[in-house]
Amino acid sequence: MVGIKRERLIITASLVVVFIGFLTALINHREDHLYRTLAAMLGLSVPLILPKKLVYPPKKLKPFLSPIYNEGTMAVLAVFIAVHVSLVNVPFTHYDLFHRDWRNADMISHFLGGLTVWLIVAQILSELDGVGLKLTRREILLYTFIIFYALSIGWEVMEKLSESEISFIHESPANKLRDLLMDTLGALFGWWMVEKRGYPFGLEGD
Repeated sequence: MVGIKRERLIITASLVVVFIGFLTALINHREDHLYRTLAAMLGLSVPLILPKKLVYPPKKLKPFLSPIYNEGTMAVLAVFIAVHVSLVNVPFTHYDLFHRDWRNADMISHFLGGLTVWLIVAQILSELDGVGLKLTRREILLYTFIIFYALSIGWEVMEKLSESEISFIHESPANKLRDLLMDTLGALFGWWMVEKRGYPFGLEGD
């Protein structure tokens, strides 16, 4: 019970941080950050509301919704979102560490993003036995990293294709490799958390 309260506190605190980011966007007249913080607040509200409104999700959807029902996973996601939003516009300042004032700040977001994505994918795959698809531990790990790298590389490709449309996105091949390295370190940390600490869930199977 103490753990659950702690994680809900983290999610709520992250919501507050994002709301401060929303106020900062209003003060700085940053329309892009208004949309970003509104989307973040909406997303962070889901794990606080959905499990109460839909106590028993449909069986076929349960594996895919399982990360939302795990407050530990959602706490990690909440920290990632709060940190990323704060890097893009440091609360109550004009500093944009992510795109302008300290471009290396994206290393932090990529590490936390890699950690979060890996945990979400791993949890979904580990819950698929609920819909009749039983995977071994080795299969879960293999498919998790395949999906993880497909998403990570896909994101970098999408960013590259967006360079002509979005002026502040322009990264060298070396920067892209660094982003993937930080993604990987985040994923490996997530693997360590799950395997060694059993947090925020454990991997079942042979």
